[in-house]
Amino acid sequence: MNKNLILLVGLYLLLAGPAIAQDQHRRPDDIKQYLEHLDSTERDREQKPSPVIEALRLKPGMAVADLGSGSGYFTRRFIEAVTETGMVYAVDIEPEMLAYAKENVIHMHIAYSAEFILAQPDNPKLPFESVDLLFVCNTIHHLEDRSKYFSNLKSSLKPGARVAIIDFYHDERSGELGFPKHHLVSRETIVKELTAVGYRLDREHNFLPRQYFLEFTAAQ
Repeated sequence: MNKNLILLVGLYLLLAGPAIAQDQHRRPDDIKQYLEHLDSTERDREQKPSPVIEALRLKPGMAVADLGSGSGYFTRRFIEAVTETGMVYAVDIEPEMLAYAKENVIHMHIAYSAEFILAQPDNPKLPFESVDLLFVCNTIHHLEDRSKYFSNLKSSLKPGARVAIIDFYHDERSGELGFPKHHLVSRETIVKELTAVGYRLDREHNFLPRQYFLEFTAAQ
């Protein structure tokens, strides 16, 4: 990833955040420019979207919530994976980001079932027992009260649903991000917090060079 892209992506994550940024984060002056950079093919080399989708074991007919959908980078891939027989919820607090993501989905020119949800910072507004997989990429460190947030989210999960969390390591493993790392959250902290509110770590994938990739289920 080149330096300019790192800085643009880093500034976007720091100031805007994907879906659930804290209220004090400032909105970028040109959201479309930031989202176009987030959608750059240069990102693919380290984000490895195809292996991520494969690891999630998605099937046609499943319902996926992309929490912090941003540009729709993963939203579009989820739509392809679950097909029009499934459902994808793109969730963001920024209307312009949702509009951008929706426009790109339309331009895929395939049949799909998706909803674009304008969320609140403390409420993703997902329907009751609607989700087989909740996916959170580079967003969880923006949540102000993660324990409460994920405790409340249980009502939106179907029985046996999974929660997949990808985020940057808070140490040297993530390399240069273009923003300070002090607001990132360690893997260990996420495991501790979600375990405390009734989730169980079931799988961990280690193929992403700069991010941890965890899968949880709500303990029965």
